[in-house]
Amino acid sequence: MVAESPLLLALDLTGTFAFAVNGALTAVRATRLDIVGVVTLGMITGMGGGTVRDVFLDSLPPATFVDGRYLLVAACGGLLAFGLSKPLHRLLPLITVLDAVGLSVFAVLGASKALQLGFGGVQAVLLGVITAVGGGTIRDVLIRRIPSVLRSELYAIPAMVAAGLTVLAVRTGVYGIGVALGAAAVCFAIRMLGVRYGLNVPEPPRGPHRRSDPEV
Repeated sequence: MVAESPLLLALDLTGTFAFAVNGALTAVRATRLDIVGVVTLGMITGMGGGTVRDVFLDSLPPATFVDGRYLLVAACGGLLAFGLSKPLHRLLPLITVLDAVGLSVFAVLGASKALQLGFGGVQAVLLGVITAVGGGTIRDVLIRRIPSVLRSELYAIPAMVAAGLTVLAVRTGVYGIGVALGAAAVCFAIRMLGVRYGLNVPEPPRGPHRRSDPEV
């Protein structure tokens, strides 16, 4: 399977680490949690999407628990963010880049795994997106914040594009390591363009005044 490529595995673990660091840093900035809470949120962010995907696919136990490397990498990311939270704030641009790498690889691998297990193309795209954004969404819900996927610069859409390209490649019989990396690169480019230029999907029009409750 392509997902077992050492290169994609390395990128997958890199994405897990980046997501864990990002999730733990978010916990440090937004809440007053102890080390257990910070590391837990980091691990949830790093592994949550893949775990939810495997539950939907009935691929149990989830791969993130079968392979101890994911647990180790996610825990290390959370601990790093807790211990070096102030210096790491200066590295947020790098963390954003690594986050985009994780988003891209997770979207491709999530869609690929769904197809390998016999699911349809639409389901594969959805599961690719869930793999990419699930961990961060669970984290945001736990800290009572609007999930980043609903308000951030082109987050879910790049994942959807990468998952769609993966499905198309598999269906046409051209899927391989090069195509997988290409689909991930497209996702990465769209995500970074969104960050660089502050691009967002259209929002509903807002009137001059907003009311919390409608008149009755």
